[in-house]
Amino acid sequence: MSEPANTPEAAKSPGTFVIATAGHVDHGKSTLVSALTGMEPDRWAEERKRGLTIDLGFAWTTLPSGRELAFVDVPGHEKFLANMLAGLGPAPIVCFVIAADKGWQAQSSDHRDAIAALGITQGLVVITRADLAPDTIGATEAEVRARLRGTPLEDAPIVTVSATTGEGLPELIAVLDEVTHAAPSPDASARVRLWVDRAFTIKGAGTVTTGTLTAGSLRTGDTVRLYGETVDRTVRVRGLQSRNSSSAEVAPQSRVAVNLRDVPAEELHRGDALLTPGAWPIVEVLDVRRTMGQPLDAGVIELMAHIGTAAVSVRLRAFDAEHARLTLDRPLPLQVGDRIVLRAPGSRNVFAGLLVLDVDPPALSRRGDGARRARELADRPATGDLLAEVARRGAVERAVLTRFGLQVPNQPASDTAAQPAGGVQPETEALPAEVEAVGGWFVHAPTASAWVEAAKTLVARELKARPMAAGVPVKALSEALRRVHPPLPEAQNADTRTLLTEIISRAGLETADGMVRPPGHTADLGAAEAGIAELERRLATEPFSAPEADDLRELGLGARELAVAEKAGRVLRLGEGIVVSPRSPAQAMRVLAGLTQPFTTSQARQALNTTRRTVIPLLEHLDGRGWTRRLDTTLREVAR
Repeated sequence: MSEPANTPEAAKSPGTFVIATAGHVDHGKSTLVSALTGMEPDRWAEERKRGLTIDLGFAWTTLPSGRELAFVDVPGHEKFLANMLAGLGPAPIVCFVIAADKGWQAQSSDHRDAIAALGITQGLVVITRADLAPDTIGATEAEVRARLRGTPLEDAPIVTVSATTGEGLPELIAVLDEVTHAAPSPDASARVRLWVDRAFTIKGAGTVTTGTLTAGSLRTGDTVRLYGETVDRTVRVRGLQSRNSSSAEVAPQSRVAVNLRDVPAEELHRGDALLTPGAWPIVEVLDVRRTMGQPLDAGVIELMAHIGTAAVSVRLRAFDAEHARLTLDRPLPLQVGDRIVLRAPGSRNVFAGLLVLDVDPPALSRRGDGARRARELADRPATGDLLAEVARRGAVERAVLTRFGLQVPNQPASDTAAQPAGGVQPETEALPAEVEAVGGWFVHAPTASAWVEAAKTLVARELKARPMAAGVPVKALSEALRRVHPPLPEAQNADTRTLLTEIISRAGLETADGMVRPPGHTADLGAAEAGIAELERRLATEPFSAPEADDLRELGLGARELAVAEKAGRVLRLGEGIVVSPRSPAQAMRVLAGLTQPFTTSQARQALNTTRRTVIPLLEHLDGRGWTRRLDTTLREVAR
């Protein structure tokens, strides 16, 4: 199957679409799918023997318009609610089925609630088995409308059919065309998160996983991250199939079978995921908002969470009736805006539907933190709050927010380093007023101002306490700013160093030789100034007569004072106790260039009118700068 061009119209026409069924057991879901596709969705012999869908079934067809449909047929029996949720979880469109001869029943409500909890807004309602109860069609439709009021499907089209006689099937096909045409176009360039619903081995091919690809594209040869219950590794896509046909590339929305290299099938489970490497956060703790169902402070703590095809135990900490923190039994690849279905263990009903608001929430350790967090979350948009995320951290990398699933501003073309593999999330047009971009970072402006003031204060305080210092070490300043709240991120890479450099610049400071200082800053020698000045006068007269240790002590010059003077460019230290003028090396070269080449150390000593104690470190200094070249143990020459 070839991928349509990546434009809205091309994505729809012809386009591929995945539709999950929903509805009470024995209302004709599988029969309807079979009538539409000519395929039997029940895969197990037991299902066909009992006439009861137990696990997910799959079938596909092509509409007259050319649109390709893949159906995920879910079980309707209450015992198989988890399987039903695994089928509905990744599905973008739902076909809700009610039998005319049975009307609305218990699992109809459960499936309706699951659809609402998952936030599926695209779909249609099919009243089946019309031939068995033709007189009840009007009443059934009225009841369906009443039961769906206030849910995402309240305005969904309703079609009446008989899969047995074929009555209404042409109308249903026309409605399927309308619903799929109106569905939002998937993003073929987005990052991939393919929730696994099956894994098995095919002889001669190896391990195959299947799932619903709702966004992003997969290509043969792609490297993906396989993350799940017992596995976390990088794997290569060996082959792809969609609708039983091999393809070099599969685009959304499609049912896809992925042949993986070197992965035993027994390592894989329903609820694992294939991911664009480096593009998804692996989340264990998240903050959520209730979208439907029971209040979150109803006293239930241990629950089951259904996300995609995964089902994991969770512990719920309610902040109030509408907001809570979930701690997952095992981490999952999640983002802001994901939908979660909660149910009590052993229950066959939906407890609540949740919207993920924060996948990297702050620690709560103080009394009253829960109530404060509830107030913060109450105003948070469903798409996340970029200002809140940046303000809490002070600064955060653009790529991190994109991985979290937040909408981020348009990215400059030159800022390619901030783009995660697999594309970016939808982008807004402008930053919030208090957020600014610095390289690959978003920075909270008030926090940046606090960092700037802290940098000014620290440097001024340190130089006042140590006037002979050449400045404050960059590392010391960085560590000090990490003690501000919120802290400056630790300098681990070039982007973080760019952030620190920006703070230094805004503080009116400069960096030189690893030291931060005010522009034009010179070390204050204080009482040592007279000694350095006298040393400079002596060396101006005799540039190669390095003072002895006693001479330096008489001048009040120790190692610290000489180090400061050297930083200021007033002396040059050639080794232990050897101090000359910074101009001495150049002056020495003028003398040595006049000697017969090559020359000995003794000849250099005599020409410079100095001692062996001074000439040897001086010549080694010249060697190190490449001005002279040592030929053997005794001879040197001026480098040409």
